Amino acid sequence: MGQPSDIDQRLTELEIKASFTEDLIDKLDAVIIRQQHQIDSLMREVADLKQQAPVDGGVGGARNLRDDLPPHF
Repeated sequence: MGQPSDIDQRLTELEIKASFTEDLIDKLDAVIIRQQHQIDSLMREVADLKQQAPVDGGVGGARNLRDDLPPHF
């Protein structure tokens, strides 16, 4: 009766693989959640910077690069 033990062994191996797969999915889910929090934070920061840009940049029109040149040029 070698066949039932082969089936039991294969079933055990599949259960082990399923367990590792579940663990990996849980870890990947945690990474995705952390990355989404980082993305949300960065989007808020970019929105804040966009709101500040017109105040710091004057009228908000195109800047002339010559304005950034030192006086000796």
